[in-house]
Amino acid sequence: MKLGQFQTDVVAAPWAGVVVDDGVVCLGEAGAAAGIDLPVALRELLAEWNWREKAELAVDYAAETGVGRYNEADVTTVAPITSPEKVVCVGLNYSDHADEGAFEVPDSPVLFAKFPQSLVGPDEPIEWDPALTEAVDYEGELVAVIGERARNVAVEDALDYVAGYTVGNDVSARDLQMADEQWVRGKSLDTFGPLGPYLLTPDEVEDPHALDIWTEVNGERLQESNTEHLIFGIDEVVAFCSRAFTLSPGDVIYTGTPDGVGYFRDPQVLLEDGDTVTVGIEGLGELTNSCRETGD
Repeated sequence: MKLGQFQTDVVAAPWAGVVVDDGVVCLGEAGAAAGIDLPVALRELLAEWNWREKAELAVDYAAETGVGRYNEADVTTVAPITSPEKVVCVGLNYSDHADEGAFEVPDSPVLFAKFPQSLVGPDEPIEWDPALTEAVDYEGELVAVIGERARNVAVEDALDYVAGYTVGNDVSARDLQMADEQWVRGKSLDTFGPLGPYLLTPDEVEDPHALDIWTEVNGERLQESNTEHLIFGIDEVVAFCSRAFTLSPGDVIYTGTPDGVGYFRDPQVLLEDGDTVTVGIEGLGELTNSCRETGD
C-alpha cells in the first residue's frame, strides 16, 4: 500500500490517502461513506486498531462508488507524517560516511533527535538564515516509520513494528553542529527534515536492506550507495531504540546517510540559495526540495 498525506484547495488540512492506479483515495471521506470511522491524519491512522484492513475497505468502496477518489493533479502531496511524537536519527551508520569524516565506526547505534517541526514535505523549500548558518549540507536517508507501540522488542521481531518506509533528507547546519559538539540544534532548524513523498508498507518493499540510495544537487549525483551498507540494520536500530524509550505509532526514524555529503568533500559542496536537492531510493521514489535563504 502506498500511503501519503494530501491537501486540496477546498480542504487545507492534510489528510491520509492511498495512491491507487487512477488517483488518490481520501481514506476519511471514503471510509465515512462506507461506515468506517478513520482518523484524518496518517500518524493517527497508524495508531488505529486494524488500520490496514479498514483502509483497504475504504479503498475498495472508493473503487466501486468513486466517493473520496481524486485525480493526482487535483491534490498536493505533503509530508506523509506530520507532528510525530518523536523524530529519531542515527548518525554514522555507513562506514564510508564515518571514514570520510574521520570518525571511528561506532560499536552501537549513535542516536540524536530532530525536533518534529523540522519536517516538511516534497517540493517545500529548505530555508535558513545565512546570519545563523553558512554551512548547510544534505544527507539522503532511508526513513522507517513505526506502526505499533514498541518497547523492549527483540531484533528478530523488530521489523514487525515498522508501518512503512519513505525517503528523507537529514539537512544539517554543519557549523552549528560542530560548534555545539552535539547535533540537535544543527539538525533541527525549521524545514531541515524533508520527508516523502509516500510511505510504502513493508509488503511493498522486498528488502529494506537492499535498496539503491542517491542524492543529487542541481542534477549532479553526489551520494550513491545501497542500504546493504548500513552498519546497523533497521531491525537492530528499532530494537536498540525500544530498549531505551518507547516508540509510538507515527514515530520517524532516519536511519543514517552514506558517504558523499557536501561538508566532507574537497572542495566542499554546501547548499546555496536557489539550489535543488533530490534524494531517491529504489522503489520508494524521489524527494525534491528547493533551497532558500531567509532573513534580512
